[in-house]
Amino acid sequence: MTTQQEKAQTLAALHAAPEILRVVNVWDVVSARAVAALPDTQALATAGHSIAATFGYEDGENIPLDVLLDMVARITASTDLPVSVDLDAGFGNPGETARRAIAAGAVGANMEDRLRPLAESVDAVAAVIAAGEAEGVPFVLNARTDAFVRAGDRPVEESIADAITRGRAYLDAGADLVFVPGILNADVTRQLVEGIGERKISVIGLPGALRAAEYEALGVARISYGPMTQRVALTALQDLAIDLYSDGIVPPSTRALN
Repeated sequence: MTTQQEKAQTLAALHAAPEILRVVNVWDVVSARAVAALPDTQALATAGHSIAATFGYEDGENIPLDVLLDMVARITASTDLPVSVDLDAGFGNPGETARRAIAAGAVGANMEDRLRPLAESVDAVAAVIAAGEAEGVPFVLNARTDAFVRAGDRPVEESIADAITRGRAYLDAGADLVFVPGILNADVTRQLVEGIGERKISVIGLPGALRAAEYEALGVARISYGPMTQRVALTALQDLAIDLYSDGIVPPSTRALN
């Protein structure tokens, strides 16, 4: 069996590779197994929003940390692939939350800054990295800046500059990547890569965003899809239910994935 240390090293290597790492987000064991079974899957990442929704909680650290980490442990136990987890903003104690995520089998994480003061955000990054070192796992932090999603009405140039400043500081504090969620066009992405570093940017695939191959050509390291994957699955479920209520049938193409 691959060790946790080896899984962390594999995840870091996938980020550094010339090819963009495409991560399809999961939220429970059955979704993790369905995605992990695909030959193109190299790593898994959880979506915090989706796990919270699974248990009936709103996004944003409303789910109890124990409940979140119990699901993380179940997911990591179901696969030999590296698993990166969404830890929101650290649940009030980024270092301890990262330590507990490692104990649950995770080898990497997203953690968001919520545009808190830069020094506070850098301290949070450093605490996560220190937790990995203390546990003997080279924990792979995808440090998220909300420079765009919490930008309000400020000019995009200010958001770009803020993301670059924060991103550089997070990398200096030990983060592996800088996650910049938002619908980023080619010009904005190019500026972020130039300012933060090639293969050091992580993005999210949303309706209206670029395709993975386009981000790859711009030097982006990783693309994930957040709650979009669960929304697609739930849309399919609801559409099926509508059809069944209209005297439809279960499609014969349905695969036995559970």
